Parts: sequence; C-alpha cells; structure tokens
Amino acid sequence: MNVVDMALEVASVAHDKQYRKQTNIPYISHPAAVGMMLIKAGYGEDLVAAGILHDTVEDTDLTLEEVEKVFGPKIAGIVEGCSEPDKSLSWEDRKEHTIQFIKTASEEIRVVSCADKLHNVRSILIEFEQNGDLVWTRFKRGREQQQWYYENIIESLGYQSEFPLLNEFKSAVEKLFSKHISESDFSITEDAGLDKDDIIDRIHPNKNKTN
Repeated sequence: MNVVDMALEVASVAHDKQYRKQTNIPYISHPAAVGMMLIKAGYGEDLVAAGILHDTVEDTDLTLEEVEKVFGPKIAGIVEGCSEPDKSLSWEDRKEHTIQFIKTASEEIRVVSCADKLHNVRSILIEFEQNGDLVWTRFKRGREQQQWYYENIIESLGYQSEFPLLNEFKSAVEKLFSKHISESDFSITEDAGLDKDDIIDRIHPNKNKTN
C-alpha cells in the first residue's frame, strides 16, 4: 500500500462519524479533496498524504506520535504545522497564531495549509450560491471576521514566496467576499410563509432548538 492510500485509510477511520460543520456531509470529503488538489497541482506523495492527514491530530483522537510512527517525521511535521496547538484558546487567538506562524513556516506547510483553506472557501462559495448570507450562520464568527482571517492568511502564505495554489486561493477569497446579499434581498418571500427562523431550520435542522 502506498503512502497516499495508507493516509486515506487512516484518515477515513480517524474521521469516522464526523461531518462538515452543520451538514450531513462526511468530514473525510474535505481532507480527500485537499489531497486531490495537491495531486492536481503536481505535488509528491508525501505532501498529498500530509494534506489528507492534516486535520487528524487537531480534530480526532490520533496523536502526532502515532502519525510519525506510521508515516515518518516529514509528514508528521507538516501535519503538526497545519494543526492549531491549543483549541482552548479563543477563536481570535487561535487564528492570530495561525496567521503569524504561517509567515515563517516551511513551503510544504504553507502549501498544505493553502489547499485546506482553498477547499473551505470553495465550499462556502457553493453554499453561498444556494443560501446567500445565511451561510455565515454556520460559523463561530461572521462574515467580517472570516474576511479578516482569510485576507491575512493570504498575506502570510505569500510572505516568503508565492506558489500556484496561492493564486487560486486569492481568486476564491476575492470572489467570496465580493458577494453580499442582505436578509431583505433573500429570495424567499413572505408569500412562502417562512420567517428567518423557519429558513434557518430548513437549511440547518435543529439549529434553533434548545435542549
């Protein structure tokens, strides 16, 4: 079994029963897409494997030591560089850490991080086309904070040198944040008999329900 197939197998087990934020989409679709982006961009197997594994240490029970034991120090180092070190910190502190860390990170870490964030932005764009500004209700911080984060990440990713995926990321971020639809412009009208909570409940069942 080559390293990419092994990474897919390990990531699939690690992310089992996990889903993309407030959706029923299996989480493994995200790291698999990141790996495919890296293949398409012409990167080697180690980088592709690291892309597939990039969220395992941050978001599953898999440890960095286990990743290193199976995949070696190079892949483990990239995965570590793409992981937030302290999930107990506030969103702002965690994102500020990432912004600063990426500036001086290795090119391998910056490339995998870029592919990760490029897929996230493309996913938001797809949902924006379907649901407009309601897409921002899925996140801990809204549109303005997300724009601050992604625009600063672009600057950090290109701090040392640029690479092809970064140009794709820039274009996706520019496209996303050039779009804005106010609630009053949303396509569902009063004639549909739906208020804001009804709309959100349709898109994200149980979001407005309390325990």
